Amino acid sequence: MSLATLLAAAMAFSASGTAFANPKMVIDVGTGRVIAHQEAFRKWYPASLTKLMTAYVTFRAIKSGRLSLETPVVMSKRATDQPASKMYVKPGASMTLDAALKILLVKSANDVAVAVAETVGGSTENFVAMMNAEAARIGMSSSNFINPHGLPGKGQYTTARDLAVLAVQLKREFPDYAGYFALEGIATGAKTYPNFNMLIGRFDGANGMKTGFICASGFNQVSSATRNGRSVISVVLGSDSLAGRADESADLLQKGLTAPQGTGEPLASLAPYGPDRDAVVDISADICNPKAAKVRSEGRDDAGRMVVHSPYITEMVRPPQFSEATIISPPTPEKDEAKSATGGAGLARQIANVPVPIPRPATF
Repeated sequence: MSLATLLAAAMAFSASGTAFANPKMVIDVGTGRVIAHQEAFRKWYPASLTKLMTAYVTFRAIKSGRLSLETPVVMSKRATDQPASKMYVKPGASMTLDAALKILLVKSANDVAVAVAETVGGSTENFVAMMNAEAARIGMSSSNFINPHGLPGKGQYTTARDLAVLAVQLKREFPDYAGYFALEGIATGAKTYPNFNMLIGRFDGANGMKTGFICASGFNQVSSATRNGRSVISVVLGSDSLAGRADESADLLQKGLTAPQGTGEPLASLAPYGPDRDAVVDISADICNPKAAKVRSEGRDDAGRMVVHSPYITEMVRPPQFSEATIISPPTPEKDEAKSATGGAGLARQIANVPVPIPRPATF
């Protein structure tokens, strides 16, 4: 089915009531108009797209002056105990809030997400309350969060429409921090990590934002791109693979960037539609089974790379650029003794001396 046919069917959804899976949306950031949508109000597990809200709450705390990008983030035992994806550091390891945000949005580390929540909110529970308060304030009317990282659990859900609301808010309210979502990769000192977003450096104008995956949600992605001064955001939920979500995202972004100005209806006036909107969709049986895994493995080339099919995604012809996100190992008794003997300045000063660049999309 062509993209045009798919989008036409999606537009007919609200009138016909026919059921679709795989919620999608593309929206113009400047006008706030929804160019196309499908199952936009279907409740879905956000997976690591949750970290967009974690970043939003953190940016708000920095804007208020309570914290800065140099604020130390120290890994607690609770943080390091989180399931993967994670950095596998020991309690007491630390980094700047700047480095933590990079790791959060590129590596999607769940342990760092909890450490950030504890730093910003004082506790994970208080931070989650902040997440839900902010979601309600900006109009995410069908979302609820129970943790800062997106691992599944009862009461954790969102919709394509609500994620579009959040992404637009991030773009409009925090343009100075847009570079965090556009990183091609990070270097922690011991290892480098490329961005899971296959559009960065491969789709003309791509500049963010976040990917996510759990069995219950499938492969999710919120993407953004800017060309000729026009910015659009796409939301894809429940795709069947890394390459699938990249293909769908690229096609939607291209659709949005080339649609006539003024196309679509305002996001604020998009009326809820679709049956069974109270239930959270769980597609684990379709995503995490041997047959699906085999199909995904066959969709790789000889080098093990996922094969994309969208004509709007091109091969990256240079190595990715990695941004520094230094993690400082926890002090050992030997290090403490040496530090005392030499009059060392301590962990806080070590963290403060990590260079913190000014966020900007092109060079961050």
